[in-house]
Amino acid sequence: MSSNPVAETVASLLPGAKAELAELVAFKSVADFAQFPRSESEGAAKWVADALRAEGFVDVALLDTPDGTQSVYGFLPGPEGAKTVLLYAHYDVQPPLDEAGWTTPPFELTERDGRWYGRGSADCKGGVIMHLLALRALKANGGVPVNVKVIVEGSEEQGTGGLERYAEQHPELLRADTIVIGDAGNFRVGLPTVTTTLRGMTLVRVQVDTLAGNLHSGQFGGAAPDALGALIRVLDSLRAEDGSTTVDGLDSAARWDGLEYTEEQFRKDARVLDGVGLIGGGSVADRIWARPAVTVLGIDCPPVVGATPSVQAGARALISLRVPPGVDAAEATKLLQAHIEARTPWGARVTTEQIGQGQPFRADTSSPAYQAMADAMAVAYPGESMSYAGQGGSIPLCNTLAGLYPRAEILLIGLSEPEAQIHAVNESVSPEELERLSVAEALFLSNYAAG
Repeated sequence: MSSNPVAETVASLLPGAKAELAELVAFKSVADFAQFPRSESEGAAKWVADALRAEGFVDVALLDTPDGTQSVYGFLPGPEGAKTVLLYAHYDVQPPLDEAGWTTPPFELTERDGRWYGRGSADCKGGVIMHLLALRALKANGGVPVNVKVIVEGSEEQGTGGLERYAEQHPELLRADTIVIGDAGNFRVGLPTVTTTLRGMTLVRVQVDTLAGNLHSGQFGGAAPDALGALIRVLDSLRAEDGSTTVDGLDSAARWDGLEYTEEQFRKDARVLDGVGLIGGGSVADRIWARPAVTVLGIDCPPVVGATPSVQAGARALISLRVPPGVDAAEATKLLQAHIEARTPWGARVTTEQIGQGQPFRADTSSPAYQAMADAMAVAYPGESMSYAGQGGSIPLCNTLAGLYPRAEILLIGLSEPEAQIHAVNESVSPEELERLSVAEALFLSNYAAG
């Protein structure tokens, strides 16, 4: 990184930041209190609140959101008449999955091969540390030139919408001129990237019933309608022969016109097994950023071990549909439910229940904040220009904030590049990315204040 007082300050702060991230990663802050104690999430929330107070934030509060979790808010006043910037991250994390699959314990930050491993290290406890580093670097170099609001969510990974509903009930709380969502990531390590689109999502539970009870497959099989077979037919109808998503009435031919993603790079990032083909048509970017994608998340049916020779009376599945920008998630849900009901064979009884939803998002990249960020990233990443990428995942809060504050500029940056393996075992963060993005955020705040 080129010599710059802000960059030098961030570099000097990095060892302390690693120690702080280790403290934060140690909290098992999964916001599913059937799996992990509520006290772990509350401990992480208190840690964030204490960190904000230590930086001079006022009005620091633990917000009890309607889904039973806590988000952390704080306000750092800037100069008279300054613009206001909202910085977002979340402290809750995904479950660790198979702990035996981790090379080192998931809730102990461990350095290995130049990366720091631990659940939440990139998604998104590292984002909390990134915001703190940026603000500390500015304070050490003349002060923070804007008003700063920080909001750190406690249930983003669960998708239960607590902060969205809280924000709607308290619309002045998060009002800002610009919002920096620290929950995205560079397209690859070392390539500064702003995420400009997000797919939305809907979750639908499907129940298929055909019989009053299970039947002997020898005595009744061949004429008795099999609920599991009917469900398999329905699920198969959601994909074309090439694997692309086909929901009746939902456009699946949109194109992505930004950064390209080669099939070779995608296969490597996705760890596709040799000889296994990718699904869908069009470019990889079309498929993962601009088009819908259905995924069967789970099926309730007898496990293979212990199964009996029975025709199944009922079967259930959970389906996720990623909704591309420009499509209303509620409308996509209706189309998905109608498709399932129309494609269920043999007159089987089918019920669908929506259990979660988030709208897609598209940013206005012509806004002044994007130029301020591009200039900042050019310094933090010498020789590189800021790229625009999409993200196949969802951050439902983005649309809530865009709806509440239509004049606010929204930028998405963060530490979740492909090598981070967020949501998987052995999640990690690149300390170089943490350093560079903290510098970029600090310089962005300076540029934006001066613009």
